[in-house]
Amino acid sequence: MERRNFFKGFMVGGVVLAVAPSFSLAQESKPQAGKYAMSLEDAEKVITGGKKTIESDKIKLEVPEIAENGRVVPVKVTIDSPMSKDDYIQVINVLSSKNGNSRCANVFLTPSSGEAYFSTRIKLGGTQDVVVIAQTSKGEFLRLAKNVKVTIGGCG
Repeated sequence: MERRNFFKGFMVGGVVLAVAPSFSLAQESKPQAGKYAMSLEDAEKVITGGKKTIESDKIKLEVPEIAENGRVVPVKVTIDSPMSKDDYIQVINVLSSKNGNSRCANVFLTPSSGEAYFSTRIKLGGTQDVVVIAQTSKGEFLRLAKNVKVTIGGCG
């Protein structure tokens, strides 16, 4: 009888030791909002200062419909603008709708840039919208969004 109790106690202790670390690792592996965390809505308010954005067909956003790897999603932004001293694109902002920090890139342009064009690669944590907000020299904010389906997660 004592031998059975010893093995029962030994088995229970082994199970507790095997399961306890997985609980503690599960708590640590949860993504935490970093100090730079910002939602899409908050980022848009910061960028526009609360002004209304205009959905525009002047923006051409090239992103893949399906990205196999969310760690490197190519993004190309071209905006139809004369890029003259009186009418040009000042800032191109690239945002993501579900990443912890939705701000991916900010590009500042001048009339000397000659063309409102930007290309980069961004990391997406899952299927979500890629949003472009462009500020013109006239104080308008142009906006365009496209959905990207990510098959393999990029963040975390």
